[in-house]
Amino acid sequence: MKIIASYSIKGGVGKTAASVNLAYASAKAGNETLLIDLDPQGASSFYFRISAGKKDKRGYFFTQKNRLLKQIRGSNYKGLDILPANLSFRNFDIMLNSMSKSKKRLKQILSSLEKEYDLIILDCPPSINLLSENVFNAADMILVPVIPTTLSERTYEQLLKFFQNNGYKKKIIRPFFSMAQSKNKLHRQTIANMENRHPEFLKSIISFLIEIERMGVHRKPALVYASKKSHVQSYRTLFNEIVKILDKK
Repeated sequence: MKIIASYSIKGGVGKTAASVNLAYASAKAGNETLLIDLDPQGASSFYFRISAGKKDKRGYFFTQKNRLLKQIRGSNYKGLDILPANLSFRNFDIMLNSMSKSKKRLKQILSSLEKEYDLIILDCPPSINLLSENVFNAADMILVPVIPTTLSERTYEQLLKFFQNNGYKKKIIRPFFSMAQSKNKLHRQTIANMENRHPEFLKSIISFLIEIERMGVHRKPALVYASKKSHVQSYRTLFNEIVKILDKK
């Protein structure tokens, strides 16, 4: 079993769109896949037409496998399950702070699902906190969408610095360019500059697409309703690139 976290300090960079489409691509490739929506906003859950899970006031999410399994819902797609978010997830830091080994609770509970799933994808909220550090400890890959702009570049550098200062392995971080516009000179320059400084960037680039924005209308992965669009297929290309890296581990 492998765990991928779609994560960014910055919001609005396309991490949920990536989570949803990668989860679908994984299931279509024959993997038993679980998408865990860790963001209290519940966007991933919404896209798959899954209602919010039950509130968790005592941190059972991190301690009891049977309760965790009861929260998991099947999607409309074979091999793809969803663990939906709810607003109580906003209190995860408070719950974790009261537990022993508070930075490794997520890793412990997810490891118990090894026999059920081939791939787990975490759609993470945009922040650096105790939950984030649980994600950093649990994931085999931290997938970071980066819009090719100065502000996104800055937040990516902040993430690298946090990993360095707190003893996390930077090699698990794999950024990719998201919402890129080929006709935008600033985007082209930023992509060239960041690829030169950061060889860890994945080759796959996700363009800015109206089809992605329509996910909220269709409430489906873009790979379902716009699969013939070459730019949408970039998510499948991204998935294949990720798999090749994970297979080497």
